[in-house]
Amino acid sequence: MDYEAINYELEDNILTITLNRPEKLNALNGTMSSEILNALDRADSDDNVKAIIFTGKGRAFCAGADLSGGNTTFDYDSDGRGIHPDGGGVLTLRIFECMKPVISACNGPAVGVGATMQCAMDIRLASESARYGFVFSKRGIVPEACSSWFLPRCVGINTALEWTYSGRIFDASEALDRNFIRSIHKESDLLADARKLAAEFANQTSAVSVAMTRQMMWKMLGADHPMEAHKIDSRGVYFTGKSADAHEGVQSFLEKRPAEFKDKVSEDMPEFFPWWEKRQFK
Repeated sequence: MDYEAINYELEDNILTITLNRPEKLNALNGTMSSEILNALDRADSDDNVKAIIFTGKGRAFCAGADLSGGNTTFDYDSDGRGIHPDGGGVLTLRIFECMKPVISACNGPAVGVGATMQCAMDIRLASESARYGFVFSKRGIVPEACSSWFLPRCVGINTALEWTYSGRIFDASEALDRNFIRSIHKESDLLADARKLAAEFANQTSAVSVAMTRQMMWKMLGADHPMEAHKIDSRGVYFTGKSADAHEGVQSFLEKRPAEFKDKVSEDMPEFFPWWEKRQFK
């Protein structure tokens, strides 16, 4: 697939997806959304991809939904569509299901879906010029992209409500203080620093272990008792423990050498994966 609204660049097992509508401040439209979904499918099926970075081209990360359609942009009855899945939610749910670590390198303003899409990413870095805004109350709509689930888990219910009630724009310093982002970087260093972090995930780690860990952590956010985690941990240790990667991980440690992990996410996930789609033990 040839991309128009994003760039897809894979180097040293790290995929960088760049939102590429700089003349529109990378506002999300149907083309960009479809291309991101395709890029994530492509990344999940490519064992050379060990980590993913999202960033924006130009001075913005993403200015939110493209409002060029005018005041009926969110009025789905105006074109006969009626109630249908929110596009931002389709996007964040796809990020949620991703098999690879996802890092946000927010290089500038990120409002509306530009902010909510980052809630589903694992780790968020920001440049000094980053700005965020959950502006839905100022547009007469409600938070989208599953952010009523993601945002309180990122920053707590009090901050999530303050930001969404007010719809105000806030800077990277506040985002850091409220634990929305991991760190603030000089604009010239942002991508390089994001790549350094991604390399920690991509190098000397088992891709299957990382994929399982991502799904275990995210899925357990909704568990009502630690026993649910214990069940998954137990099955996970059993099935990964007999894998080639587990044998290599122990042997390389004993031999004091770098590990050479060969198991593939596309072929070697534990047989009980994805467990949340199955209702009983095997």
